[in-house]
Amino acid sequence: MSKHFDVAVIGFGKAGKTIAMKRAKAGDSVVLFEQSAAMYGGTCINIGCVPTKKLLFEAHRTSGETPAQRWENIKQARHELVRKMNGANLTMAQDAGVEVVTARAQFVGEREIEANGERFTADTVIINTGATARTLDVPGAEDRRVVDSTGIQFLDALPEDLVIVGGGPIAMEFASLFLTLGVKVHMLDHGPEFGRAFDRDVASAVLEHLEAQGLRFVPNADVERIDCGERLRVHANVCGESRDFPADAVLVAIGRAPNTQDMGLENAGVDTDEKAAVVVDKQLRSSAEGVYAVGDVNGGPQFTYISYDDHRVVLNARWGDGERTTEHRVIPTATFIDPPLATVGKSQAQLEREGVRFEVKQAKIADIAVMPRPKIVGQTTGVAKFLISEDDQILGATLWCVDAQEIINTVALAMRVGMTASELGGQIVTHPANTEVLNGVLG
Repeated sequence: MSKHFDVAVIGFGKAGKTIAMKRAKAGDSVVLFEQSAAMYGGTCINIGCVPTKKLLFEAHRTSGETPAQRWENIKQARHELVRKMNGANLTMAQDAGVEVVTARAQFVGEREIEANGERFTADTVIINTGATARTLDVPGAEDRRVVDSTGIQFLDALPEDLVIVGGGPIAMEFASLFLTLGVKVHMLDHGPEFGRAFDRDVASAVLEHLEAQGLRFVPNADVERIDCGERLRVHANVCGESRDFPADAVLVAIGRAPNTQDMGLENAGVDTDEKAAVVVDKQLRSSAEGVYAVGDVNGGPQFTYISYDDHRVVLNARWGDGERTTEHRVIPTATFIDPPLATVGKSQAQLEREGVRFEVKQAKIADIAVMPRPKIVGQTTGVAKFLISEDDQILGATLWCVDAQEIINTVALAMRVGMTASELGGQIVTHPANTEVLNGVLG
């Protein structure tokens, strides 16, 4: 005998939990499946955005008698925050009327799910299972000192030497964190240059800044094996030359893959693509009637705020007027190094490839006279760069400065509503504030 619900959500992530709570409050019967109590609330609050940023924040303010004690203090602050948020998320869902089932859920038929030996059916099913870190397939990678972005948050001891395999935002953020803690960091990247997702001039400036703190960046590096003695030794082919790097810990940060394995998707008629992501349309419908996929599992940009917007799209598609889609999104990004690096729109290289005519408006943060806030707080590192069309539209922006993660949202809003660069630069803002970067570069 199966239990029937109006809505079933698989996974406690941002989009899924928000849909679950809103539909429960609207009067629907809702069941939410989460395979681990440690993941109530989803990746972001338990092992992702929130705890990693907490580690970075605490690294700048927590002190201890020894590096080991300092690391313990930082971890303790992180763990306490996660504990509170994890419990709060469970309580919020239950208070909204959501039935939470802590068990792995698998499809056994069309909109039919099995969990904990019980069967559940639903009119609408939301797949919200997120993504998991990709692993390094080389000898020695199974050693417990070789960790992913979750495991590194639980290291027993602060490493003296850390090798990071990968060069994306996750690799950059952990490099910044451990450099702040005095760790020697090598970053081994398969690609030929640092920060490939960013404009070359900005990426070069960021690399120079991190190298001044002790980062050793190694491009064109393919890890071949890891020797696991008293200390680790990472062997890599670097431009045809064999090199090795000592380490007390190795962070593997080579991307994240959609979590769709062993879910029985074939039993529900849900298709996946070559990267194992659930195939969806612009309203996040899967190939199966009444089944939607939200967040990292659908192959879209892997950001919590995209997952949150996915919930809006699904609510509108299933219970609204159906006008909201995933098309034409203006998506800001923020990489939490110190200072933060934020972007929106297209890069200079993209525009050049497309043959678009544009003007570059750019300034070093230290040189922007109308923006004294960075000087006040003693953080003048960085640059602001805007790519402006011939008709004064903002085509892209890169901000590397204090509060860049906040300011970029204002730029994204301007792009979304069609505000010109001159109009944005002419806005009246508070003083002294880092938002004055807009006046200084665009005004």
